[in-house]
Amino acid sequence: MRIEKSAPLLLSTLMIAVMLLSGCTEPEARQVPTREGAIPPDAVKSTLETDANPPEVHSNEFRDPVPLPYPVNTAGAEDSPFILPDGDILYFFFTPDVRVPPEKQLLDGVTGIYLSTKRNGLWSTPERIILQDPGRLALDGCEFVRGNVMWFCSAREGYTGMNLFTAAFEDGKWRDWHYAGDILNKEYQVGEMHITRDGSKLYFHSSRAGGKGQLDIWVSEKMDGKWQTPRNVESVNSPENEGWPFITDDGGELWFTRTYGGTPSIFRSRRIDGEWSLPELIVSSFAGEPTLDLEGNLYFVHHFFRDGTMREADIYVAYNVSQNTAYHSISRFFIQMMKFHTKI
Repeated sequence: MRIEKSAPLLLSTLMIAVMLLSGCTEPEARQVPTREGAIPPDAVKSTLETDANPPEVHSNEFRDPVPLPYPVNTAGAEDSPFILPDGDILYFFFTPDVRVPPEKQLLDGVTGIYLSTKRNGLWSTPERIILQDPGRLALDGCEFVRGNVMWFCSAREGYTGMNLFTAAFEDGKWRDWHYAGDILNKEYQVGEMHITRDGSKLYFHSSRAGGKGQLDIWVSEKMDGKWQTPRNVESVNSPENEGWPFITDDGGELWFTRTYGGTPSIFRSRRIDGEWSLPELIVSSFAGEPTLDLEGNLYFVHHFFRDGTMREADIYVAYNVSQNTAYHSISRFFIQMMKFHTKI
């Protein structure tokens, strides 16, 4: 799979890490750094005011996008968001410095999947979710959660290449992780994915043969307990890259990332008479990996580029115009606060 310079950070990181695990040695015993402690001293927090390419909304259904406030976003890179339907639980991928090569991210003790919860309108300090046995290496990301099951991609010891795994939420912790190859045929080449609420369809992106472009969106249906051979979702695919699909809980909307104007952008297709409609542009300019809550608020990752180089990534939200504006106002307040800080 070719990686464009604007490809999401997590995809690039994991694909390179795949080639490194077989030769990695166990890291020396040392104190594990905190998430913020691992951010380099020279990191500068990007803001709407300093962003050369801010995300732009193309739909009157949403307010202008704003970054989630600290402690979710930092001067490090927050990526690959996944919001649960109630809008109060957010999963995302974090790495402290996008300039660091994947082989070092693999060993830094902080890169991986994080969880933050919202209480009284404020997000909690994110906590890392460990999905590997102590002392063993893994680089996990592209998480998807349905009920008490998490699907995630991982480059880890004992496996060749990047693979899908599942984990179960039991007694307040994610545990019992398993290789998903016995559930979903690896030949399907499943990239980041989303399972519909009724569990009958799995949408994913892949560069497998038979598509229209480099990355296409595919769907596999579950019949008699088995995932069937995927079919191309032709009505939403094009010669451009399409990927990172999200299906709304009612099954009526398919959200995804497509290249537009040379950068990742967010599109939506509606299900009409059983078919996916022609996609419409919703958010452009380095915006991708859409995920929505039940109130219709759109969360996504925004990458900051300067002089052709990615500097940082943050989780943004475009609030649905029909919802309360309190959260929007809180985010604007934190934007002003961050103007006075070079690092949080």
